[in-house]
Amino acid sequence: MPAAATYISPDQLCVGLYIQLELAWWEHNFAFSNFKIKDERQIKSLRALGLERLSYDPARSDCEPLEIATSLPADEAPSAPVLTPQEQAKRIRADKLKALRKRLAEVDRKFVQAGQQVKTLNQTLRSRPEDALKQAGEIVGAMVDTLLSGSGAVLHSINSKAAEEHYYHSLNVTTLSLLLGRQLGLDSEDCHTLGLGALLHDVGKLQVPSKVLLKNQPLNRPEQQLLQLHCEFGLRMGQKLMFDDEVLRVINEHHEYCDGSGYPRQLSESAIGRLSRLVCITNQFDNLCNPLNPRDGLSPHEALALMFKQYNARFDAVALKAFIRCMGIYPPGSLVQLDDQRYGLVLGMNPSQPLKPTLIVYDAEVPKHEALIVDLEQEPRLAIAACLRPPQLPREALEYLNPRPQLSYFIEPAKQ
Repeated sequence: MPAAATYISPDQLCVGLYIQLELAWWEHNFAFSNFKIKDERQIKSLRALGLERLSYDPARSDCEPLEIATSLPADEAPSAPVLTPQEQAKRIRADKLKALRKRLAEVDRKFVQAGQQVKTLNQTLRSRPEDALKQAGEIVGAMVDTLLSGSGAVLHSINSKAAEEHYYHSLNVTTLSLLLGRQLGLDSEDCHTLGLGALLHDVGKLQVPSKVLLKNQPLNRPEQQLLQLHCEFGLRMGQKLMFDDEVLRVINEHHEYCDGSGYPRQLSESAIGRLSRLVCITNQFDNLCNPLNPRDGLSPHEALALMFKQYNARFDAVALKAFIRCMGIYPPGSLVQLDDQRYGLVLGMNPSQPLKPTLIVYDAEVPKHEALIVDLEQEPRLAIAACLRPPQLPREALEYLNPRPQLSYFIEPAKQ
């Protein structure tokens, strides 16, 4: 059986004692919950916690506690005192964490709901294409309402297994296109048109054989030519269903590059529609992050860097810079290291606070199902030091954070 905890009063603290804080990570400002006291500054900080007693490990300590009060047995817990200001602050922080967990769970729920709507939309496009535009309008309308709310929007990555379904590509492109459109100042009507074009941009793939669509090996030349026809297939289908002209342009032009190297017509920048240029950026980003073979996928940080440094001639320069701004320096889905050396996975980001995302943090002492969630907007002492690739993390940290091979995004209204 483990040895019973040994307790001392704050007045018995001295340099050399090995302290074991019985607090959650958010309830104190130390890098670790278990540590050996090195200086008087740490003693002062420990006493400032307002605790009536602290646990310490005699076997790992360099000295005995000061002879002021006797140690308290573990089973003699003090009666509940009136909360000190420090304890009240801790309770407030715990309540905020609980509210944050609830909010993120609601985002996941709404994402799954929207994904099911997109799945139904794809089925309707095959069986009742006339009804599909109405369904698409409802999906996009809800997202535009979120974006245009007075508080703005927060972009979240989704850590749900449901996000690994292939039909979430169109939902990703729609989410990111609307976020980009809003960043560029598009009004409600233009955002709605942009959203419809993004949601339906790959409608022509309904006429491409699945053995080509789902092939995770490089396509041969005939297969590549067949796949590229999806832009023209989609245009013809949209014309029959009398889609709006701007929606048709997005469907036909979302693979056209500003340098003339795209398809199907090798258009240059001035000939490509404004909304098409936006969807081209978000479609390329999602394809880089979520290829058919997950092993070829880039991190969001890497995808943005590649698009900006090597592929920048393909894209509208103003729109690409705006996209990088609204995705943030550490896009949701990024693996990062904090300045206190802890590892984390970015969950959400408010474009107005790009350096202060919300993230899940690896802590070996906290069960995975209770993983710590940190909102850096509420933690001025913490900051991100670096963005990392999966191989740069210790195996146990990577397994704990468990970044999904399929990266998906969703938006919610920013908190007031």
